[in-house]
Amino acid sequence: MATIKLTVNGKAVSADVEDRTLLVHLLRDHLGLTGTHIGCDTSQCGACVVHIDGRAVKSCTTLVGQANGANITTIEGIAKGDELHPMQAAFRDNHGLQCGYCTPGMIMSAIDIVNRHGGQLDEATVRHELEGNICRCTGYHNIVKSVLDAAGRMKVAVAAE
Repeated sequence: MATIKLTVNGKAVSADVEDRTLLVHLLRDHLGLTGTHIGCDTSQCGACVVHIDGRAVKSCTTLVGQANGANITTIEGIAKGDELHPMQAAFRDNHGLQCGYCTPGMIMSAIDIVNRHGGQLDEATVRHELEGNICRCTGYHNIVKSVLDAAGRMKVAVAAE
């Protein structure tokens, strides 16, 4: 057993876990943050994406020890109270989801994409960047539209701060 210390969605967390514990299991089983989904356990589908120190990471293949001392953000931590994150609002407004299983991972990946590319996003870039996230329901058209819409919203939100 190892004691790990993290900040998860802005709150300090300490847990005693086995060395082989995956971050996704800490989040879901120990902290009750079930928005991070387990889809494949092989890093193929992207349903488990969270941010570690601001970067998108697949939590199903990340050991908790690798994240020790880090700031973790899950889908539950991106809204400000009742106000959706611009990416969440864009997914809602552009119908960028169907069954919703992949949506948390898509949103977390998309935020990272926008943060890294800023205003230099186009449809081809979004499609390429989302290759590690699988949605079995859609043709990705509305997901891509949502990401591009959110990129503009996120730029406005940053400018307003």
